[in-house]
Amino acid sequence: MTADFPARVLRIGTRSSPLALAQTDMVIAALKEHEPELRTEVAPVTTEADLWQGDLAQLGGKGLYTKQIDTLLQRGDVDMAVHCVKDVPGDVPLPRGLVFASYMERPDVRDVLLFPEGSEHTSLADLPPGAVILSSAVRRKAQVLRARPDLKVVRVRGAVGSRLEKLDGARKIDVKADGMILAVAGLARLGIERPGYVLSMDEMLPAVGAGVLGLECRQDDHAVAALLEKVNHPRTMREVTAERVMLHSLRGHCNSPIAGHCTTEGDGQLCLRGMVFDREGSKFANAMTWDEHQGDPAVLGARVAAELLRQDARKIIEGIPH
Repeated sequence: MTADFPARVLRIGTRSSPLALAQTDMVIAALKEHEPELRTEVAPVTTEADLWQGDLAQLGGKGLYTKQIDTLLQRGDVDMAVHCVKDVPGDVPLPRGLVFASYMERPDVRDVLLFPEGSEHTSLADLPPGAVILSSAVRRKAQVLRARPDLKVVRVRGAVGSRLEKLDGARKIDVKADGMILAVAGLARLGIERPGYVLSMDEMLPAVGAGVLGLECRQDDHAVAALLEKVNHPRTMREVTAERVMLHSLRGHCNSPIAGHCTTEGDGQLCLRGMVFDREGSKFANAMTWDEHQGDPAVLGARVAAELLRQDARKIIEGIPH
């Protein structure tokens, strides 16, 4: 046991969505494997981004999912934060005084194409021309249109449950949807079992940090950092480091369709693939590099970013309004 725990109550900041709360429960369960008597207090936050149904770029970008929670952490109102790493901006440093003390083990990072109840469709390929796909991610839209430029991708936001209601027609929207793309991991964490077409990594490269829960605390709170380090997954930390260095080097904004995924080979060698798209998926840069010497993952991330920039990734990013 640490000197402070379990005597001290661990106050946890998180978003208030059902998925965020389910993920926080997972983190608490993992911590209690090491500190069975740990006492926790969850502080759910409904962020500006959760309330906004339009384009996040109009509010200032994806960082709004984390900004309010980070402010609570900086002020000392909570002791740690649970963030989806894919929601943490990659083009700016972490807020002053905050660090990620650990990363939970990454689950399946793939996306799945779901169909309305009663649909006869079973894959992306068999959707008819002009079919409507619901998705809030510019990364997903670009890759869908890269494969099927004849389809229409319509933005939809909100909790997973409400999105599924929109897909099935139980909640009214302006279009009749033929499919929706969601994360396999998110559905699993919510206990939602529903058949769909799981997209391959060649069809849909995931977002940087996809599926990973980052546990953040104040840099000077050594007791909390020591507690969180107990649940750190070193392989995931190395992979995420490579991905986020690539993202930071690209200086992409929240409207940039950037994808990146690092894996660890059987011999311990890291492999990082990165892609940058325009919004319609018609222009893209693609790079994949191995860390032959099993050195610093940050160096691997910088190398992949340099190759993407050599392929005019900067021009693609700057050509997208934000």
